[in-house]
Amino acid sequence: MDRLLSGPPLTAGTESYGAHQQRFGLLPAAAARSLIGRLEASNLAGRGGAGFPVGRKWRAVAERANRKGVVLANGAEGEPLSLKDRTIMAARPHLVIDGAVLAADAVGADDIIFYVGAEHQAAEAAMRYALTERSADLRGRARLIQAPRGYVAGEESAAVHFVNAGDARPTITPPRPFERGVGGRPTLVQNVESLAAAALVARGDDAGTSLATLSGAVRRTGVMEIGLDATLAEVAASGGGLVRPVQAVLLGGYFGGWVDINDVWALPLAPGSLRARGHAFGCGVLYFLAEETCGVEATARIIGYLASQSARQCGPCLFGLGAIDAACRRLAARSAQPDDLKRIARWSGQLAGRGACKHPDGATGLLRSALGVFADDYAAHQRGFCVHRAPAVGRPVAMAEAVA
Repeated sequence: MDRLLSGPPLTAGTESYGAHQQRFGLLPAAAARSLIGRLEASNLAGRGGAGFPVGRKWRAVAERANRKGVVLANGAEGEPLSLKDRTIMAARPHLVIDGAVLAADAVGADDIIFYVGAEHQAAEAAMRYALTERSADLRGRARLIQAPRGYVAGEESAAVHFVNAGDARPTITPPRPFERGVGGRPTLVQNVESLAAAALVARGDDAGTSLATLSGAVRRTGVMEIGLDATLAEVAASGGGLVRPVQAVLLGGYFGGWVDINDVWALPLAPGSLRARGHAFGCGVLYFLAEETCGVEATARIIGYLASQSARQCGPCLFGLGAIDAACRRLAARSAQPDDLKRIARWSGQLAGRGACKHPDGATGLLRSALGVFADDYAAHQRGFCVHRAPAVGRPVAMAEAVA
């Protein structure tokens, strides 16, 4: 099953360049020239969260090769529930470098930037050492930049802005990075797992696996390589099974969504299968929410975090998410104002598409999924009680109301 994480166990530490070459050999000499077409044929989807087709992304930059481009390998990984990018950089850095080199050759780039989260110290150390091991081959065209802490710092426009001006500010304003990015040049911003997967495609692999981060009510948490044809039930079983009954799964992380466990348990995690049901694999986060855990409280914590991570550059994010956060906190604490539930339902629809970046869209999308999956719990919290908690102090609740 393992492709991306094949070889020595993760506990063995960083794989050396020599060991990497023994397993994979040198990069195929002609791979870069034909790789874009092979990536398109493979239907490899990006692993950074959006799931955009990798081959199409590379071609968009290659078509602008009248100017030398830039490859920005994105390893910022600000998603709190994801560990996969830092894991592959720390354990298999040369597979990531292979992908970046192939991407540079394929799109006509002469500058490769590895953008690694400041908090991922083991990953940064592994990548820096791996780059020194390959310094003769890279001939000075690769460098590593420490990405700032923060959820939005990994968004592709934020990464470009940080490299250009030291300001990790995301935006939806044209031009996009593939048109004019680092230094004004066409820039391919690609997640590090996506680059590693592309390096496997170049060697004839079908890249039919992906990395997932399991957490919550599952026996073995952490990073796992899974086949995308596997069902959620099979993935949970590979993680040692559930440790207690589960009511929902957070699929794709904080910019993903809550899904009722019964709706997705037997569903393959392949992108097409999930998309047909209105879901997405996103950045590969699978958080299993136990039945005894309050979904209203769990969602309030996430919304509070996302509100705190606002780039603070527009009203919808600064004031809109702030108001939603305050109402979600009141609901979670069972001290809601009379119309809080109606307000967050209305606001979550009004904010979409109105921000200076996609941050409000991701936060409100997560909230809308919660309002559907935990509808009964939200209704109960609006009335001042929670089926998962004792009644709030000072708020007597009749037995009939408590079980309604």
